[in-house]
Amino acid sequence: MRELFGTDGIRGIFNEDLTEELAHKVGLTIGRMHPDGKFLVVRDTRESGLALQSAIADGLVRSGATVYLGGILPTPAAALITKLKNWFGVVISASHNPYYYNGIKLMRSGFKLADEEEAEIEKRLSAQYSSLENHLKGQIVDFPEVEDLYVQMIADMFSDVDFRGISVAVDASNGAAYRTTPAVLDRLGLKVTCYCNQPDGRNINDNCGSLHPEYLAQKIAGFDLGILHDGDADRCILLSKEGKEIHGDKIMGILAVSMKNESRLKNNLLIATIMSNLGLEIFLKENQINMVRTKVGDRYVLEQMLKSGANIGGERSGHIIFLDRSTTGDGLITALEFLRVMVIAKKDSSELEKQVADLPQHMINVKVLDKTVAEHPHLKEKVSQLQRSGFRIVVRASGTEPVIRVMAEGQDALQTKMIAEEIADLVKALGG
Repeated sequence: MRELFGTDGIRGIFNEDLTEELAHKVGLTIGRMHPDGKFLVVRDTRESGLALQSAIADGLVRSGATVYLGGILPTPAAALITKLKNWFGVVISASHNPYYYNGIKLMRSGFKLADEEEAEIEKRLSAQYSSLENHLKGQIVDFPEVEDLYVQMIADMFSDVDFRGISVAVDASNGAAYRTTPAVLDRLGLKVTCYCNQPDGRNINDNCGSLHPEYLAQKIAGFDLGILHDGDADRCILLSKEGKEIHGDKIMGILAVSMKNESRLKNNLLIATIMSNLGLEIFLKENQINMVRTKVGDRYVLEQMLKSGANIGGERSGHIIFLDRSTTGDGLITALEFLRVMVIAKKDSSELEKQVADLPQHMINVKVLDKTVAEHPHLKEKVSQLQRSGFRIVVRASGTEPVIRVMAEGQDALQTKMIAEEIADLVKALGG
């Protein structure tokens, strides 16, 4: 069983849960597992990124690996480049979390490591190394050109579409895509205005980005579409020209239908998670498209996509995977896929947004000392009782934070909110 690795790598508060010592051991461990390997190491804009990068890189080169330092770069950029070059990847990022968090994500040839591989790394991390090499067996190579390589790869993917005349507002969340997203959009001929693109090490995700669409909503007037990333830009939430949020469920529904119309949708299937709204499922059924749900986490979405041969899947949070484009969620690819539909269908963002309806859904995050409360029999009994009354309820432990996430869904907004609050209160009583 994994203890360090959650649903998206190792993550925690810098210098508490995630230290330079731990980062060095991770580098040393994966380096010793792959002593002749080539590793691309990138980071987001957090102030702790450089320290963790140095620690990981030192561990890797002491094991004989070659380390390519790519600087500040989105997680999906690392995925594309490591697939292209058949390298390993190390991404230093805590995604949507505040600046004082950081994380370590590991990948090979574009894909995140499997649970079993992460468990093996944890096992070896606990080993006591008898000595530490006093010299560096490997080498460190600066690789600044990786940014333009990624920008060109994405621009080439969508070079067959005429985006000229479309005006977009981008909220880069003061994160890893503050240069790459506007660069690609500009290269493709869009009119781009970028906000929250002045990272200072501490303002990443700070009242901006995909978790705070209200910021860009105040500025959306006059734009055809708003594009919002999280800190490492593997997610994308959109805003219509009217300022309405176009979350991942709506995006997936709209794009799945468009892909079907183009005979691009593989196996007539979309993969979503247990957190996706029932409205998406209904919309897909109306368009004769099948949907399969997985547990929460893009790794499990990807696992099911590979198993069932689907080429689109994702999460309501905006983490959407297009396997005919990339190996992981890429917020920029997601935005461009939506813009592509706007051009092909000759419909504006507000028209498209209205196509997929949401059933009332209410989410509450409950901070707990013990996340196993999510499996408490009293809690499960209460959830089963309420589900028999016609509500869809999900209670799960977060894989990245000390919280239990409670979601309720039903036909009536007020009743749904009350049900979610009732479950959240029970969680607090049992595990707070």
